[in-house]
Amino acid sequence: MQAGTGGMQAAGGGGGPGCGCKGIRSCLLCEGPAPAAPPPQGEDNFTYCPATGLAKGNEHSEFAGWAFPFPGVFLVEEFISEDEECEIVELMDQDDWKPSQSGRKKQDYGPKVNFKKQRLKAGSFTGLPSFSRKIVAQMKACAVLSGFLPVEQCNLDYRPERGSAIDPHFDDWWLWGERLVSLNLLSQTVLSMSCDSQDTIQLFPISSKEELTPPAPSTQTSACRNPGEEGTECLLSPRQVPGKEVSVAILLPQRSLVVLHGDARYKWKHGIRRRHIQHRRVCITFRELSAEFCAGGRHEELGKELLQIALSFQGRPV
Repeated sequence: MQAGTGGMQAAGGGGGPGCGCKGIRSCLLCEGPAPAAPPPQGEDNFTYCPATGLAKGNEHSEFAGWAFPFPGVFLVEEFISEDEECEIVELMDQDDWKPSQSGRKKQDYGPKVNFKKQRLKAGSFTGLPSFSRKIVAQMKACAVLSGFLPVEQCNLDYRPERGSAIDPHFDDWWLWGERLVSLNLLSQTVLSMSCDSQDTIQLFPISSKEELTPPAPSTQTSACRNPGEEGTECLLSPRQVPGKEVSVAILLPQRSLVVLHGDARYKWKHGIRRRHIQHRRVCITFRELSAEFCAGGRHEELGKELLQIALSFQGRPV
């Protein structure tokens, strides 16, 4: 979900002492002390509701009172305890963090990959770290993660003093499978979902019970200004908006686990804006193999080899 060995599909700036920025990307370390305006970050105009699976228009946006189904997100709060969180981060900090792009630092546990040439080998990969064995075992309690076998782990360190962020991107889907799993540690943040598609999104007004109002007959219209306001009795027809105008915020509490799959994996880019990193944040992202590397796939044997290494849980950062 976050870029590391994840094959982030997005553009490539900067570079400065102590940072790993390339191409157009930058952080506070390479932007320098000049009070120049930071890179544009955009605004989220919808917020995902885990209880309903809806993306609801934000109160002060033009989409207030409107919503649409947002499938493919699974969120578990307090996936691990506070003591477990402290222990995991302490173990991570015993290893070096390598500079990465946009003010992040990283630790990779995974095979050596050339995504452009679609080449893959085990390289110096020795497996996932020992502390991840328990995390992976706990995932089995989640139905959406049935059969999930992580073959790669990327730890990312975000800090406000570095201006850490990650641009909107898709994770590679030649190598990585459908489910992206991330554990959010040390502070809460916001995962921003955006769409470059030319397709339109159909919005529905929210009733006073925060449910989608069934579409009104096409012959009926309404000039109601507050369709989500309790007591409103007017009928509104669904509203069509360009997907490019929509950005959905997924709130990630500290110690929460989030899974992106289906539409949230393949139709929506995910990223984290600089302003949403207010304290140190550490993220662990697990990825599974695509069908090409699983049973019956073209590279089944290589997939088996990599999984055997990964699930030994004897790894060190590569």
